[in-house]
Amino acid sequence: MPYYRWMPYYRGGLIIGGMPYITTRGKTDEEMFFTGGLRSLLPLAVRSLIRFNKLNISNTSGMAKGRRISSLGYKQANVVILHKSLADDFEKFCHANDGPLPLLYRSKPGEWKCPSLSSNSDIRTDCLQYRIYEYGACTGTSTSLKDYFDQLKDMVTFYLGCSFSFEKAAHKVGVPLRNVEQKCNVSMYKTDMPCCRVASFCCNLVVTMRPIPEDQLEAVVEASCPLKDSHGAPVHIGNPGLLGIQNLSRPDYGDPVQPHPQDVPVFWACGVTGVEAVSNCKSPLAFTHSPGCMFITALKNEDAPVHNSKEIPTVHCISQNPLHYSIASETAVQKIRELESLIGVDPGDRGVKHLCCQDELLKTCLSLSHAQSVLITTGFPTHFNHEPPEENDGPPGAIAMAAMLQSLEKDVVIVTDQRAMGLNKKIIEDCVQQGVLKTPVPLLSYQGDAAESALMFLCENGNLERPRFDHLIAIERAGMAADGNYYNARKVNIKHLVDPIDELFLAAHNIPGVTTTGVSNWGGYAVACALYILNTCEIHDRYLRKAIGFPRLSKKANWASALPSITKEEKLLKTLIQHGVRSGVTASLEMEVDGLPFYNIHSVIIEKLLEQIP
Repeated sequence: MPYYRWMPYYRGGLIIGGMPYITTRGKTDEEMFFTGGLRSLLPLAVRSLIRFNKLNISNTSGMAKGRRISSLGYKQANVVILHKSLADDFEKFCHANDGPLPLLYRSKPGEWKCPSLSSNSDIRTDCLQYRIYEYGACTGTSTSLKDYFDQLKDMVTFYLGCSFSFEKAAHKVGVPLRNVEQKCNVSMYKTDMPCCRVASFCCNLVVTMRPIPEDQLEAVVEASCPLKDSHGAPVHIGNPGLLGIQNLSRPDYGDPVQPHPQDVPVFWACGVTGVEAVSNCKSPLAFTHSPGCMFITALKNEDAPVHNSKEIPTVHCISQNPLHYSIASETAVQKIRELESLIGVDPGDRGVKHLCCQDELLKTCLSLSHAQSVLITTGFPTHFNHEPPEENDGPPGAIAMAAMLQSLEKDVVIVTDQRAMGLNKKIIEDCVQQGVLKTPVPLLSYQGDAAESALMFLCENGNLERPRFDHLIAIERAGMAADGNYYNARKVNIKHLVDPIDELFLAAHNIPGVTTTGVSNWGGYAVACALYILNTCEIHDRYLRKAIGFPRLSKKANWASALPSITKEEKLLKTLIQHGVRSGVTASLEMEVDGLPFYNIHSVIIEKLLEQIP
């Protein structure tokens, strides 16, 4: 049937009589549709075509004869329609998980229009396809909710931001979008990340995935970061298994998208999370958009609210196996680089500057920030003629790191020599009494009795897929020489005093997802400060929690109390002296570390590190 029998005419991007004009003279239906070009249609015209089922596309992300809906430059919205008795709880659920569920508009019961988002719209007919849920089960789909008009009078509609809206921003900075190129819907996946529960609303986060060229990761993050109403910055970059996604070729919603060589999977929070929440709440009747079939608003993407515009996100690779990137603000990164510069000085002229690796502090602390379980080892028995033989270079930095990691709710243990377990237990108990530590740090020992000892220690039953620790840190610890012995700085063999804890670090290189780091005593202080900087960075905090739940900045005071201080380190050094732990260079039981006085050297370094704390 010719289209002019259905609707008045459309010319030059103008609407006559409220509907688009599409001529029939000498053209097929498909040719007629694109006379004006889909890109030139206004949202009102597109919604009118959808309303009358005259738009020959399967989703608003995919392609229609080479024309893309999102290229219109207008915001799109996910849709959830619930009974009014559930509306308040769902709104709270949205605010508690505003990454996947940025709330654009909440209607009144029975309100079909959304004047703040569009004019002349009708949510009962203006989505390409709807899903119908009854007691949590999807019982069907429909291109219209006309059969439910009576029930809809007691229902509330939620319009939620959509990631399709930031695709124009990505395209503008030259980032290719593979789903656009391949003319298909974006891929969507259920993760194993639980959202913050509110009443009967609970579900795991759903994400979209777009393969992005590695050299354009920072561009796409920077483009999407300010657009919080369109899900903002990615919540994960890298290996999908870290989100509990087993197979990218089998999305839970949408279409599989083929990556190009050098592409990296990038994941954004997705409004289909709301669909999962609706299903789990098991209400008698509810409706959602079908994934990919969005409601098109009249708001231009460039008119969207911009957040955190002064903070520029930066992207950093923190692991190759599995591939994992992290995000932090440019400000936080610069402060951490300042910390690294401060600890790189060599007041004792020992020729150690060349041992510093640029940005290793940043990479280490980003990795630690993502870790859940951390192993620290310290203890260098250089004074073989004294009892105890330990030096005091290492334990202060180790305890400073442990204190900060504990405050960040990480699981942390200290591994030391079996012969020194009693000494370290007393030191830790004193640290708790003096307020240097809030709670005792568990102590472990490792003797390496068999060939598989290291793997059995690091992994449950030696299973490489079940590591007990995410990150191993050695601080002022002896490693085995080429001849199988352990030596102090004076080239004296101290093997009889050292357990082969370095075996754990060698074994860890073969365990996917486990990172190893070596730091100095001052490096331990810098790690504690850098972790505080990262976790008080809003961009990094959001990335850590996958944009679900509330910001953790309410815990800032607790983190601050775990920072090293001159007073704490003075107490700790006195405690070490009381237990006979000596300065490394001089074997002195004075207020010094490695022959350098605590006052005017170590205390000044601590003070300068703390000056970088925001």
